[in-house]
Amino acid sequence: MKGSLIEFSRRVVRLPNILNGRFYCSPSSLPPNNKLFVAGLSWSVDEKSLSDAFSSFGQVTEVRIMYDKETGRSRGFGFVYFSKDEEAGCAKDAMDGKAFLGRPLRVSFALDKVRGAPVVVPRLTGTGKY
Repeated sequence: MKGSLIEFSRRVVRLPNILNGRFYCSPSSLPPNNKLFVAGLSWSVDEKSLSDAFSSFGQVTEVRIMYDKETGRSRGFGFVYFSKDEEAGCAKDAMDGKAFLGRPLRVSFALDKVRGAPVVVPRLTGTGKY
């Protein structure tokens, strides 16, 4: 048992080397940008109400709510664009976890996805059965 625990700790210490020296973080700790991903939206939320909720933190340039193609109902998430990165950061910090129309919001900086580009997910190699 003791030997396997030591081996496990060695593998954990070497984990950044396995990933070529990069440390992969959750999307919420991404560098700030002016585009926020907002999840946990009520079905009754529209672009105007979402824009009004975030406009107290700065100039909202665009709001997009994603809708289901078949039903036309909100999919429960959208994006809010600000004119400045700092305004988006303030809005993220203030609105993450706050209730909006009866549901708590989950707000993070949005990832820039290039349409048609492959999504690369790093695999941990050399970790054995741990």
